[in-house]
Amino acid sequence: MSILIKNGTVIDPKSGMEEKTDIYIENSIILKIGKNLNIKAAKIIDAEHKLVVPGLIDIHVHFREPGQEGKETILGGSIVAAKSGFTSVCTMANTTPPIDNQALVKFIKLEAEKGPINIYPVAAVTKGLNGEEISEMGELYAAGAVGFSDDGKPVTNALVMKRALEYAKMFNVPVIAHEEDPMLSDSGIMNQGEQSVLLGLRGIPSESEETMIARDVLLAKSTNGRLHVQHISTSGSVQIIREAKNKGTNVTVETCPHYFTLTDKSVSEHLSMAKMNPPLRTEKDRLAIIEGLRDGTIDVIATDHAPHQAQEKKQEIEYAPFGIVGLETAVPLVITVLVNENKFSYMDVFRKMTIRPAEIMGLNRGYIAENGPADITVIDPEKEIHVTEDFLISKCKNSPFIGMKLKGSVDFTICGGKIVYGN
Repeated sequence: MSILIKNGTVIDPKSGMEEKTDIYIENSIILKIGKNLNIKAAKIIDAEHKLVVPGLIDIHVHFREPGQEGKETILGGSIVAAKSGFTSVCTMANTTPPIDNQALVKFIKLEAEKGPINIYPVAAVTKGLNGEEISEMGELYAAGAVGFSDDGKPVTNALVMKRALEYAKMFNVPVIAHEEDPMLSDSGIMNQGEQSVLLGLRGIPSESEETMIARDVLLAKSTNGRLHVQHISTSGSVQIIREAKNKGTNVTVETCPHYFTLTDKSVSEHLSMAKMNPPLRTEKDRLAIIEGLRDGTIDVIATDHAPHQAQEKKQEIEYAPFGIVGLETAVPLVITVLVNENKFSYMDVFRKMTIRPAEIMGLNRGYIAENGPADITVIDPEKEIHVTEDFLISKCKNSPFIGMKLKGSVDFTICGGKIVYGN
C-alpha cells in the first residue's frame, strides 16, 4: 500500500528535523521526504496543522497474556496501543506463568504477529520471578527477549542482581529494575506522608524506592552492566540518577505520565483508581520529575499500562491491586501537562517516546528517514479529548484520568506502512 502524508509538521528527534513537509510511504518503507511531493498514492492523509512523529514506543506495558486474559490479551493490548499512537511496545514478564523460558518468549512473539504493531518481549531476570536464581538469559535472548525484568517485584538479593547485570552485559541488553525495598514498603498502599495520615492508610516511604536505586546504581558502576530503572516517582530518585549519570554510570531511567501529572492528594478523590506502585507522591516530587525530564536525567516516558478488571479495582483500597491503564491517555497528558503547561518542546517530549526508548532497547525504530521503517504517528495537538469510559477501548477502565478534558489526539497510526488506526 502507498500512503502520502501531506502538509504536516514532521518532528524527528534523531535527526533534529522539525519542518513542514510531506512523506511518501510504499509498502513498509519511507521512500521520499520532501516539500510539495506530487506522487500518486492509494491513500492521502492531509496533516495540515498536525504533528507527524515517529511511531511512538512504550517500553513498559502489561498485556497479561498468558494466564490473565480476562484483563487483557496480546492482540487486544496491541489494538489499544495502535489507537494510542504506539507502533512498538515491550511487554513485561510478570504473566501467569512468568516469561522465564524460551517457549513463552516464542509464544509472545507468535501472538504478536496477529496484532497491528511491533511487540518485543521482556523476559524475567530470575526464574519464576522469585529473586533467587537468574534465568537462562542466553536462551531467552536467543528466543527474542530484548531485556530482562522482574517488574512487579524487586530483585532484593544484591548478589543475584549483580550477576544479572554481568550476564546481561554479554548480550548488550538492559536489566530493567522495579526498585522497591519490600521491608520498607511494609505492605503500604500509598505514599507515606500527610495524605496517608489523613486517610488512615499505611504508607510507602520514598526511601523504599531510593535505597534500591542507590544499591543498583553502585552495582551497575562496579559491573559496567546496563541498568534501566523503571517508573521513578520521587525527587530523591531523580537526584540519585542525576549524580550517577554525572559520574558516568551506565544507567537509564523512565517515568510515567501519572507521576508528572498527579499527586498523592488524588487518592482521596479516586481511591483505588489512584493506587499504583510506586505510589503517587507529593507536589515536590511531581515537580522534580518534571525537572528531571527537562534536563535529560529521565530518558524515557513509558506508561506502565496495567489493566485490572472492575471487580478487582472497585474493592476497598486496601484489597485492590496496584496499577492503572495508561496507553490511551499518554499523548494527551504529555501535550497538556508537559508541552502546554510546562513549555516543553515537541522535540523534547517525543524524543523520550521514540528514539530514546528505541536506543535503550536496541530497536531499529523511533525515527523518520528515507529508506527507514514506515512507523509514523499523526497527532492533532489542539484537539480536545474527554477521557470517559467510552473513550477508553481497553478491556479494563482502571484510570484516575476519567472525567478529565485534555488536549492532544492521535489521528492516525501507521505501522509497517499500514494504517493500523485512523480517527
